[in-house]
Amino acid sequence: MDKEKLAEAAEAIRSASKIAMACHVGPDGDALGSMLAMAVAAGDAGKEVWASFGTPFELPDIYRYLPLDRLVPPDRVPSDPELFIAFDTGSPDRLGELGSVAKGAGTVVVVDHHVTNEGFGDIALVEPHVSSTAEITLALLRRIGWPITPTVATALLTGIVTDTGRFQYSNTRPPTLHAAAQLVAAGARPEQIGQHMFEEAPFGYLAVVSKVTGRAVLEADRRFVWSVLHPEDIEGAGVTRGDVDGLIDLIRLPVESDVAALVKVVDEATVRVSLRSRGRVDVGAIAAAMGGGGHHNASGFTFAGSPEDAVAAVRERLPHG
Repeated sequence: MDKEKLAEAAEAIRSASKIAMACHVGPDGDALGSMLAMAVAAGDAGKEVWASFGTPFELPDIYRYLPLDRLVPPDRVPSDPELFIAFDTGSPDRLGELGSVAKGAGTVVVVDHHVTNEGFGDIALVEPHVSSTAEITLALLRRIGWPITPTVATALLTGIVTDTGRFQYSNTRPPTLHAAAQLVAAGARPEQIGQHMFEEAPFGYLAVVSKVTGRAVLEADRRFVWSVLHPEDIEGAGVTRGDVDGLIDLIRLPVESDVAALVKVVDEATVRVSLRSRGRVDVGAIAAAMGGGGHHNASGFTFAGSPEDAVAAVRERLPHG
């Protein structure tokens, strides 16, 4: 980890009295856990804190064990904060409307691990070889000297667990396991994370799973599996889009595939595509070529067009045979 950048970011945060912070729109466990850990620690240290993310400002119920009371809607974040921290965000556009807040801030600190991050902001603590933004945030909090309370530790462990696929992905390195051990020693509750993140869903989720898996397509010559999630699949099922974010992990299961895609229809002209790879194909590069971003084995992008056109755009970038 870049010790100079770590020290610079720590000093900027330590010396600020008013801090706005945000993570990417549609936050996952790493983005949300990292930001909330910092929000709690900064608040406990006497800082005035605004933590938020861009619209839609909604979260699935699985995150209810995290300190969500520290969140404020994006329209309550001051437009010109003394310090702005962006978590797990590869580019300013991923902040949604809070990108304008970043522009008006006195200083912008970026804490991220996306390889596609080109280092926006005044202080860019970007570490692509680290498992998660949460692992970086832990190092940052230790450098600042703020206590790692059980609440902070649970939020950070949420980020590490989710971004390593429960320590199954290749980004799980010895320092990652050491960081996780430190967090458990500090009071993090892995059983709470496991239950909420991986072992519960609304009953309507089963109906959505049935529809999406039922229309899955395997293209054996490309070792490519894909499916489509339509808005009507969710309507009436008693679930939100956040509740079905994990569907890509079901689509990726077939052993005959190297790459999986879940195409989520937003409206008649726009879809969002989640990509996963078993390692042979760099889906981060595919997403970057489409204006998105992510990692070698997990990425995504927004596409103007039909689901079929989005699938075709991915297909043409895959190896044949």
